[in-house]
Amino acid sequence: MALPNLDTVTLELDGHVLLIGLNRPHKRNSFDRAMLADLARAYALLESDDSVWAGVLFAHGDHFTAGLDLVDVAPGIAAGASPLPDGGRDPWRLDGPWTTPVVAGTRFTQLEVQRGIYPFGGATIRLPRDAGWGNAMRWLLTGDEFDAAEAHRIGLVQEVADDAGAALARGREIAHTIADRSAPLGVRATLASAHLARERGEAAAIERLRPDVTALFASEDAAEGVQSFVERRQARFQGR
Repeated sequence: MALPNLDTVTLELDGHVLLIGLNRPHKRNSFDRAMLADLARAYALLESDDSVWAGVLFAHGDHFTAGLDLVDVAPGIAAGASPLPDGGRDPWRLDGPWTTPVVAGTRFTQLEVQRGIYPFGGATIRLPRDAGWGNAMRWLLTGDEFDAAEAHRIGLVQEVADDAGAALARGREIAHTIADRSAPLGVRATLASAHLARERGEAAAIERLRPDVTALFASEDAAEGVQSFVERRQARFQGR
């Protein structure tokens, strides 16, 4: 697969894993309009290419991201302009369900209230849902920075690494566990079912369980999964 050259985001294909690197280190990887557009393009590639089975989002330099470069972004937002280029996916991941898992790691703060705005990228929706109302309001209303240990305590992250290098290595390891060992059709169906349950309720997800698994059982990957079990070996999935 030929990867596009982007100005502020690096792309590298490692087997079936797409590495997406935020690459504006001289500005602490803060997002200007160009970088938002580049991430949208990278996410579009992640979601559209059937050979990509997992992604890793990381950062070049000492900072994951300082958030939005308000000097560049604010005028466009105030005017109602969209940062999405043609064919891009929402960099805030608010444009519907996603089919490819992404592993990432960082420090955290939602400091929008200290800049006269509020977290319009989805944190007011996701953080109360994932971390609970009290934990969410503690950080959303103060704009304080919190570390990985606190993120782990409130259930926002699943693992804590010793430093940025270890976090990237562990992120790649997890992504490769998904891409190299799990059936991609099964991963996508799992994500779709979980999204459906969260967005439309358990009844809607239950209704799709048997039809979707029936379709999966007819796939070549399911046959390979059964055969690998019989032969007691690692399955070799093809995504079909």
